[in-house]
Amino acid sequence: MTGPRRARRRGSASLAKPLAGLRVIEMGTFITGPAAAMHLADLGADVVKVERPETGDPFRAFKGALYAPHFQTYNRNKRSIALDTTKPEDRAVFHDLIRDADVFIQNFRPGVAEKLGAGSEELQGLNSRLVYCAISGFGTTGPNRDRPAFDTVAQAASGFLRLLVPPDRPRVIGPAIADSVTGFYAAFGILGAIVERNATGKGRRVDVSMLEAMCHFNLDAFTHYYSAGEVMGPLSRPSVSQSYVFQCADDKWIALHMSSPPKFWENLAAAIGKPDLLKDPRFSDRMGRIAHQDELIDIMAPLFRGKTRDAWVAILDEAEVPFSPAYDSAEALEDPQARHLRIRVETEHPVIGRWQTVRSPLSFDGEPNFDVTAPPLLDEHGKEIREEAAAKRRAAE
Repeated sequence: MTGPRRARRRGSASLAKPLAGLRVIEMGTFITGPAAAMHLADLGADVVKVERPETGDPFRAFKGALYAPHFQTYNRNKRSIALDTTKPEDRAVFHDLIRDADVFIQNFRPGVAEKLGAGSEELQGLNSRLVYCAISGFGTTGPNRDRPAFDTVAQAASGFLRLLVPPDRPRVIGPAIADSVTGFYAAFGILGAIVERNATGKGRRVDVSMLEAMCHFNLDAFTHYYSAGEVMGPLSRPSVSQSYVFQCADDKWIALHMSSPPKFWENLAAAIGKPDLLKDPRFSDRMGRIAHQDELIDIMAPLFRGKTRDAWVAILDEAEVPFSPAYDSAEALEDPQARHLRIRVETEHPVIGRWQTVRSPLSFDGEPNFDVTAPPLLDEHGKEIREEAAAKRRAAE
């Protein structure tokens, strides 16, 4: 392998990097902290990921080796340095990095950062402009503050899990929503603190817990409960929004979101060969369709099984019905619209070769950012980062 790859951090007229010049030090593990830092890196920040020597972020080895897909997901556009901050010489390097940083991110249990020389008082004592972000499971105070928290725990504690689990056979389904959402809220809070810091010259401590993030993400369910006394379940939103998914003749799926405009239902009824469907009193208005959604499914499911997904795509597109093929991850980015938007991006990695991911969804002045750097190898940039820190220390002396 050649020299270490550098995360691309410089903006240009054709490549929007609104956070170019911002230095972020991330001491994150698994998802929440790394995800928050990745969002900032996608916007052009120089993110230095501080990892333990030899093992690094535990997510590196989630499927063996030190470059698991789990790790790759949340660590693009970063540089890596391995430091053991329990050792004085490594802690000195770490503190040198902090003196020149704008943001620090950690997602340890309360009290752990302080043992590593990474508590907010210590770091902001070194750099009063530092925005310090601490991500926890249940918050920094209270009876559950020290309880271990992972994605499913946070989903369950916030009431969100009950909106996903099939009631007839309870089992956890779906991706790590709580982890990802918490990382997004952390990045959102950091950006707010940076705006204030740029005006006042003084950094803030930003705290976000997985419990609080998921409760806010679950706002719709709480609003329904507080305003109408309704406890929502897995089918509450799909019935009100009139959302459906059907299996087609080729065993592929198609999804519909019929919402409230009557024209959508009129067009669908004609498209499926049931023009008199809405004359049935059960389905003649929105409230009836909500109350009798199971019956609608029983009527429509066999019809959709009669044609392939491609055939239904052509029919529903012509009828202007709100629909999409229900893709899996192997199909979604091959859709013509996804290809047109160039949602999939790629770069070269010195070890694994071609590396692909999904770009940031943000465009600035109509320009998406297709630039990406593959996640770093453990300590890939350690030498250059140490040299940078030493040079700045000498310049300050």
